[in-house]
Amino acid sequence: MSESDEVGQTHPRAARVVGPDAAAKTDAVITPTSRGPAGLTERIAVASASRARRVLVIWGAAVVVALILIGTSLSGLSTSAHVVGTTQSSQAAALYGQAMGASAGQRPTDVIVVSSKSSAVGDRNFQKSVADLVAQVRTSPGVTHVAADLSAGSQFVSSDQHAALIALRAANDADIKPVVRDVQAANGSGEFSVAVYGDHTVGNDFTTLSASDLQHGELDFGLPIAIVILLLVFGAVVAGLVPVLMALLSIIVGLGIAALLAREFSLSVFIVNMMTGMGLALGIDYSLLMISRFREERGHGHGKQAAIRVTGATANRAVLFSGSTFVVALLGMLLVPVTILRSLAAGAVIVGVVSVAVALTLLPAMLSLMGDRVNSLRLPIVGKNLGRSDAAEARIWTAVTSRVMRRPAVSLALAGGLMVLAAVPALGLHTGQSGVATLPDNLPSKQGYLAVQRYFPSQSQDPVEIVSVGGTGSARSDLAKLEAVLAADPRFGPGVVQASPDDKILTLTVPIRGDVVSSQDVAAVLSLRQQLIPSAFAGSGAKVYVGGKTADEADYFHAVSSPTPYVLAFILGLSFLLLMLAFRSLTIAAVSVLLNLLSAGAAYGLLTLVFIHGVGAGIFGFQKVPVIDAWVPLFMFSVLFALSMDYQVFLMSRIKERYDQCGSTREAVAGGVASTARIITGAALIIVAVFAGFARGQLLQFEEMGFGVAVALILDATLIRLVILPSTLSLLGQRSWYLPRWLDWLPHLQVDSPEAPPIDHPRAAGAPSPA
Repeated sequence: MSESDEVGQTHPRAARVVGPDAAAKTDAVITPTSRGPAGLTERIAVASASRARRVLVIWGAAVVVALILIGTSLSGLSTSAHVVGTTQSSQAAALYGQAMGASAGQRPTDVIVVSSKSSAVGDRNFQKSVADLVAQVRTSPGVTHVAADLSAGSQFVSSDQHAALIALRAANDADIKPVVRDVQAANGSGEFSVAVYGDHTVGNDFTTLSASDLQHGELDFGLPIAIVILLLVFGAVVAGLVPVLMALLSIIVGLGIAALLAREFSLSVFIVNMMTGMGLALGIDYSLLMISRFREERGHGHGKQAAIRVTGATANRAVLFSGSTFVVALLGMLLVPVTILRSLAAGAVIVGVVSVAVALTLLPAMLSLMGDRVNSLRLPIVGKNLGRSDAAEARIWTAVTSRVMRRPAVSLALAGGLMVLAAVPALGLHTGQSGVATLPDNLPSKQGYLAVQRYFPSQSQDPVEIVSVGGTGSARSDLAKLEAVLAADPRFGPGVVQASPDDKILTLTVPIRGDVVSSQDVAAVLSLRQQLIPSAFAGSGAKVYVGGKTADEADYFHAVSSPTPYVLAFILGLSFLLLMLAFRSLTIAAVSVLLNLLSAGAAYGLLTLVFIHGVGAGIFGFQKVPVIDAWVPLFMFSVLFALSMDYQVFLMSRIKERYDQCGSTREAVAGGVASTARIITGAALIIVAVFAGFARGQLLQFEEMGFGVAVALILDATLIRLVILPSTLSLLGQRSWYLPRWLDWLPHLQVDSPEAPPIDHPRAAGAPSPA
């Protein structure tokens, strides 16, 4: 987000009267005259304003089509986070299926646990209860296999004889819903407790939580707070609600595009949450900037169309620059071959592109139709000074910045020291996966998980699958030797050795104890791959693959961590290059990137402190966990850099403009901070509110991401913008604008146009207002 200060020199006569009606009260009509070719964003704004109704019809049609697509195609979203491409676990799965044939496709996906404190499995009432439930589940559509065995010594019976398993296979998450309803109806019936657990039960709960968090986090919390902030910033109901309308339209159209992609690609169910949150943040952010600029130009005495043209040449250009930077930064996530990261990045990119398109076309059209009616329904207190100079507020920010720059070294040391101190806990940041153990206790999958852990601790619904291919004739004995080792290992258990009909593929299926996606189980699989299997198969020449859900998670962690250095290099390099081009300064680019790193480091540190060490977790309503979800730090880094670039460009463009006018870095910094304070603070608070909505949810990974981004933006809008950046630039002085001569060939990439349409001809008294 960016906006320039008063662009060019305002005519003295236009400066006599301020406010949205200034153009109607002054003697001059301010209209554009010839000033060279107009830029792209200016031409788009003028064209949209001159064809306003046609633009509204086009966007209205786009919304209708999007709603149809959302209702018909945005389904079947995935709750898994698997790796794109070939992995060891996918190879193991393919070979296992080849060896087991049709039986591999009949393996259960979920289990029902029936337990009783007073009755044993052999009792008639217990057996009747299980039989009735089996018969009921078999009638559920989508359930293809149901099995139960209550005979003595059966693996379906617990060791204490007070619990039994019913194994079933469902096609997808939606097909488990009738089973969950049957289980909930049977639970507590008589003396029996009934719970269900498995892949589809967990997936169904994640989908339920995703929708619940979307409602209670972004829509019930983030959106109302954003509206309140907009009303306070603008002081008028209409001006405050227009950005919300732009954001909602961006979300709807973006979701329609996502629905088209969902027909061809596997998208995460969380893409809806991401697009809603980012759509609110970006759509409101961009509209806030543009409406502020439009009102500012009307306050300077420009006619309606001239104000739209200036807004198109300045604020719209900044929106295009910021939006492009945001999109390109998020494209780095596509380097990570993991579906959830690619889905979240795709969602953010789609809604980012649509938000920019809405801002560049639809908003100018609406401003053309509304004119000064955008200031309608002024609020009694905050709206009474609508359109007037914010000189008093500017003096406060100038005083704060001047005090900081009076002792820049001390200010930098204190604020920088606080940021570094906040970043220190990040040294203990460990990543992993939040499994079913982190879900709320009232969810069916969590209750089923606890029941399985209590009554069947040695069994696993997602066992480890070890597949051996080729090698010498000792492969079978080696596999048997490995089975004996794993049977005695407390992390695993007794397994079953099987072979394909031609004996070319050997399999060993062993249970793994605990939450199969926990860091402990992943470490156990890595130990199996790296130590136990090489030791057991030494010299055999066999190729051994380890599969199963826990192995999938191990491959997932590797897929996230391996490309991380390249993603970071891409984002940092891009940020540095764009900032250097925008401000033609190596120093500004380097300082900006370092400050963004400092902000991200502090966010990581506080994230670690709250979630891993549990400091303040109870205050925020978070749970203490051993690891942060593997995708969160990398995605958070990308989002933070994209959004921080937004504010950095906005602030630095004002500082650079003031510097070009006065030649004093200190004066430029003080003026730049004062002139951007209200909009940056308002925009930052809106995005903080949106991401705080994520943090209020019950999905742990979104709690982590929401908290991290919100904290980072608060630090960025306060300590970074008000203390660290001003003190750093004050210490650097003229060196802030250093660019080697050998880089003079770099293009002049203007973020904001310094030209405003000049005053043309005086308007005769009594002539109609241009507004």
